[in-house]
Amino acid sequence: MGDVGGTHARFAIVDATGPPPWTIRERQDLEGGFPTFLDALRAYFDRTGAPRPDVAAIAVAGPVTDGTAQFTNRGWNIAEDDLKKFGFEHAALVNDFAVLAFAAEVLTDKDLRTIGPALPGSKAGTITILGPGTGFGVSCLARDRGRSVPMATEGGHIGFAPSDAQELAALQLMWKEKEQGRVSVERILSGGGLEALYKTLERLAGRTPQALTAAEITAGAAKDAACRATLSMFCAVFGAVAGDLALAHGARGGVYIAGGIAQKIEAFLVQSAFRQRFEDKGRLSPFVKAIPTRLIVNPDVAMLGAARAGARLASPDLS
Repeated sequence: MGDVGGTHARFAIVDATGPPPWTIRERQDLEGGFPTFLDALRAYFDRTGAPRPDVAAIAVAGPVTDGTAQFTNRGWNIAEDDLKKFGFEHAALVNDFAVLAFAAEVLTDKDLRTIGPALPGSKAGTITILGPGTGFGVSCLARDRGRSVPMATEGGHIGFAPSDAQELAALQLMWKEKEQGRVSVERILSGGGLEALYKTLERLAGRTPQALTAAEITAGAAKDAACRATLSMFCAVFGAVAGDLALAHGARGGVYIAGGIAQKIEAFLVQSAFRQRFEDKGRLSPFVKAIPTRLIVNPDVAMLGAARAGARLASPDLS
């Protein structure tokens, strides 16, 4: 199994033939300037001496089209056909957030932490997975009558809808500074978005913004009022968007939050307006108030999702 992004290439062996929990073996995070994806994969097997399994399932940070994917930040091309030529009987490339949807059903309580009230949710209900990182990823595990279908989406690019006067002012300034005049939620709910939001709020306050990174903004929120105001709006918008997507997906099974940013700001997120804004849906507030919001804390979640995707590929009847 693999989890490959613009800067990392992680591989491991996972036996998903039996019921979870599954053991992850021979995990390696390869660093170095490998010319191609297959060079990195070959290096993994050379270094570990692991036997080559029948199935290869790789989570990729980007859209997958007709069994192929390309990394703009790395210059790599990956194709399922190339994996089969490499020696795998079955091969699947899966979008990195879609693979989290595959993992959702095999996560246990120790893999999740509750944000907001502890709620059971529907045991067979649809689950939304979302999270801020380099971009804003969104996927969905649609479930109905014992069947489940992981769905990749581009939900991070829906338009940002402000909920109060301050957010409207921020949006209007962002409109002026963007040539295309459209602001997606990813323009706020991402690492770069957090930096842009900080600059916007400082300009609205009549101040010249400092050149702060997303990490510096989150770290500074404890003592600096401008950083705290930025992170507060970030969490409020995050909650509003998460609630909107829960409505869009009918996510009675829960909303699962992924990504490194959310884990780094967990304490702030818990005491922020995230959950209040998640529930603030007018006539549909009772619907979302029954939906749990949970933070994924298992570092191997992508590997587990890839293993489940591979298991389904090898056994199509697996629900």
